[in-house]
Amino acid sequence: MNINLTPPGANGGIGENGANGSSGGGGTMRPGARPPAPGPMNRAGWHLRANAPAVFWLVALVVVVLFHRSIPASAWLMVHLLLLGAVTNSILVWSWHFAQALLRGPNPSSRGMVLRLVLLNVGVLSVVVSMVANIWLLTLMGSILVGAVVAAHAVVLGLRAHKALPSRFGASVWYYVAACLLLPVGAGVGAALAAGLEGEAHARLLLVHMAVNVLGFVGLTVLGTLTTLLPTMLHTRVADGAESVARHGAWPLLAGVLMAAAGAAAGVMFLCTAGLLVYLGGVVYICIPLVKVVRSKVPVTFAPLSALAALAWLAVSLVWLAMLTLTSGGWEGLHGGLEVVGPVLAAGFAAQVLLAALSYLAPVVLGGGPAAMRGRVAALDKAGLFRVVLTNVSLLVSLLPLPSLVRVGTSFLVLAGLAWFLPLLGLALLRKPAAAGEGTTPAARPGAAAASSAAAGSAAAGAPFDPAPGRRWGMAAAGLAVVVLVIVAGIVSDPSALPGLNQAGAQAGVVATGQTTTVEMTMKNMRFHPDKVEVPAGNKLVIKLVNQDSMVHDLVTADGAESGRLYPGEKATVDAGVVGASMDGWCSIAGHRQQGMVFTIVATGAPLAAPSASPGMGGMPGMNHGTTAATGPSAAAQLDFMKEPAAGFAAHNPVLPPLPAGTVHEIAMKVTEQQQDVAVGVKQTLWTFNGTAPGPTLRGKIGDKFKITLTNDGSLGHSIDFHAGALAPDQPMRTINPGETLTYTFTATKAGIWMYHCSTMPMSLHIANGMFGAVVIDPPNLPVVDKEYVLIQSELYLGPQGGIADLAKIQADKPDAVVFNGFANQYDFRPLAAKVGEKVRVWVLDAGPNRATSFHVVGGQFTKVWSEGRYLLDGSDPTAASQAMALAPAQGGFVELTFPQAGNYPFVSHYMVDAERGAHGVFKVSG
Repeated sequence: MNINLTPPGANGGIGENGANGSSGGGGTMRPGARPPAPGPMNRAGWHLRANAPAVFWLVALVVVVLFHRSIPASAWLMVHLLLLGAVTNSILVWSWHFAQALLRGPNPSSRGMVLRLVLLNVGVLSVVVSMVANIWLLTLMGSILVGAVVAAHAVVLGLRAHKALPSRFGASVWYYVAACLLLPVGAGVGAALAAGLEGEAHARLLLVHMAVNVLGFVGLTVLGTLTTLLPTMLHTRVADGAESVARHGAWPLLAGVLMAAAGAAAGVMFLCTAGLLVYLGGVVYICIPLVKVVRSKVPVTFAPLSALAALAWLAVSLVWLAMLTLTSGGWEGLHGGLEVVGPVLAAGFAAQVLLAALSYLAPVVLGGGPAAMRGRVAALDKAGLFRVVLTNVSLLVSLLPLPSLVRVGTSFLVLAGLAWFLPLLGLALLRKPAAAGEGTTPAARPGAAAASSAAAGSAAAGAPFDPAPGRRWGMAAAGLAVVVLVIVAGIVSDPSALPGLNQAGAQAGVVATGQTTTVEMTMKNMRFHPDKVEVPAGNKLVIKLVNQDSMVHDLVTADGAESGRLYPGEKATVDAGVVGASMDGWCSIAGHRQQGMVFTIVATGAPLAAPSASPGMGGMPGMNHGTTAATGPSAAAQLDFMKEPAAGFAAHNPVLPPLPAGTVHEIAMKVTEQQQDVAVGVKQTLWTFNGTAPGPTLRGKIGDKFKITLTNDGSLGHSIDFHAGALAPDQPMRTINPGETLTYTFTATKAGIWMYHCSTMPMSLHIANGMFGAVVIDPPNLPVVDKEYVLIQSELYLGPQGGIADLAKIQADKPDAVVFNGFANQYDFRPLAAKVGEKVRVWVLDAGPNRATSFHVVGGQFTKVWSEGRYLLDGSDPTAASQAMALAPAQGGFVELTFPQAGNYPFVSHYMVDAERGAHGVFKVSG
């Protein structure tokens, strides 16, 4: 049996031809059927308009992927622009198209379809905007609209199928009906997830969301369509038995979706596993006739190859999900795995099958004559095998425990392989239609024979381009070569992150037994579980490691074995070599070892050995996280507080920024890690907000709303805590891993100079290493002064030259320097300017992390002192003045003074030991 998917007229029908002739042919008029529309250009125009939203959302997806680090909620956007935007639009358009083609009987008007598409995209746009802007009510309204539109589409298709005459593959339409009835449920669950649910509830609803929307809505639609579409792509007959499979295949799929969703909703993990396996069985059942088709006609072009790759990723994802539900040990443990599988289902399954369908169907529906259609087919099939290999091998590599640079590079190759479709589609659309006579194929003429319709359809779609075997192998090899080059480049750029690169060998003096001890270990709550491993001396130790924490960790041993960095949910196998003596292991991420993230390997039956040395911060493996290892003398030894910087030195700008306009302030904050001078001749690798330590000073007034988008461009987890806002810290102050972004929104309700800082543990290390700044909220009716400065005091606990702060010094409260605005004595050499008689306001914040301050201006007297929300001295008494403002860490305020004479007025912390180690500067006052 041959299925011809070329629509005969504007209504988009297809000819369905069996061995006994027409059973609803594309050209033969049926009783009660509408005559075909005037010509192919009407059909082309309809499909151009109907498919434009899907293409728009695909373009938006590419933009977000390219610029995701500066876009709020980018991870969420990438998945939903594809699934909610592009895929949902395409499902509505093409389910309508195939329903017209597969069902026998009169075709309804497409006006209702146009209205549904308009409302659908209003709903999708509402959801997208609301999530970026963090407006949950708009998310709810958009979700309701999307669900209502798709439900209405299901009703229309169901009524159409109910009234239709018996049709050989009419059962496929019921797949669409079932799929569209599931989406409103998934949309409602998605709105609930957006409301900010946490913990187990979030993990369970996320699985419901994935099961209903991806496996149900997308999966049922795709599997119901490929039964006939894949043979048509291959220009071959549908396999025997495909009709029976089409009639019965929906039941295990639907049952599997409902079981998995019900199990997640009820908290019964076993039911989720059973549902996923039932669904997998349904996929295998539906693929049986497809395998027969592929065996009879080997695919060589992009569309069928991409569709088959999508089916393979669907099967892999189902097995993966089933294994996760069996082995995760709990819902929160499952959550990280779901967040990894979700993008695989989106990119590997949904995106590839969408592009496969559009690549085949676009030339068919655009018409324009056989020559134009063949040109469009050739344009959309350019480098087809290369693109399929590039996309799928890159996606596979991006999931392996390889260095992060390799995973980033291969992820962009996946994007390139998928996004390649968009310029090719543009080329296909630019193909000019043929002359009027050429565009009318037998399939478009009323009264044409069904057999002619089938033949014309195949010709119109263009015979499949079958490159020579040598060229096919060449394209596949080229795609594989590009992936290999990216892998090699990533490993060369970051060889220390390659798991097992520094695996320990057999320890000297121990006789290997030839046996292996395998230990399963998890990382959670800043601890290794178990934290003690016993190994018979001479045995090889293999550690199977899982990161179940919310932040990046790694594992290293004193003998040099290491796991590489593991993100939440990731796994690694660490070969610790043959163990001959007891040794320590730890996480080498900065500060994690000092926070207790250590374990011990005990060699049983071996002589007791001294505990392995506890290297300093700079010497700890992996401590520099991709930066150049620190060498040479300690940075503290280079301190010379009296040494003048070079002529080009620029001090940190201490001027308070002007009050910004408006009441809503959107600020992008990026975490970076970079070497900077902190004193003359002293370099440290700082962790910074927007490249400076302290970070940028923000300013506003009471009632202003601040929307902060934090992007982590560092190599370990970071967070941000704004003291200027009062809100539950659980979500906005959570640690985000490298490459992630969060949005932190607060309203300033109280005046003051408020600290912000990284609150990732150990917090003292993150603050001391540069992650702090100030938010100034003006008190009401604050008078204007001539000059306003901001001075933030902090401490330096110097590690090795070029290294990071020394946590041991921090914990011992032994700073090497105390500084204003991040650099020792900088304002001695670049003084702050003032004039005699000017009123100067100095905002002071003590960022700590440990030392208090007593801010004093030598030769000056403060006429106003405002500290921690109140005036200590309001200036109303002309005989009163203050000599110093005392602040503990994380406290702030301002002082005002007027300089009576020209000259140099030092300002200091009157904790004199701190003034003598860098907390010192000068006001240079002119007449």
